[in-house]
Amino acid sequence: MPAARHRRQPGERGSAVVDFVMVLVVLLPLFIGLLQLALVLHVRNTLSSAAAEGARYAAVAGATPQDGVAKAREQVSGALDPAYAEEVRIEPVSIDGAAAYELTIDARVPTLGLGGIAFEFSVSGNAIREEVP
Repeated sequence: MPAARHRRQPGERGSAVVDFVMVLVVLLPLFIGLLQLALVLHVRNTLSSAAAEGARYAAVAGATPQDGVAKAREQVSGALDPAYAEEVRIEPVSIDGAAAYELTIDARVPTLGLGGIAFEFSVSGNAIREEVP
């Protein structure tokens, strides 16, 4: 028994292309948005970890605040573009009366496919300073 063949109706020619474009118009921005979200979350989590590590490193007895900044830059450079670690600052603070350091990293994550627009955020890490005996 021969297989049934689908015969096109006169107005169906090229309809697959139109259907593909209509679906693509919806799915492509959704896919790019998910990629952008993943990029921003990855950068934020990596910078947050680097800020905490830099603050802990600076808080060790015998270390300087500049050592903490260098450690944070090293951590960022190991996982991301070093340009994300351009705005790093460390300040002495007090946490519940204890001397501590707060290391802050300001970052800009460019959007995918859109020229001068970027997501800007700031992450910080804190650590209580060790006292030299």
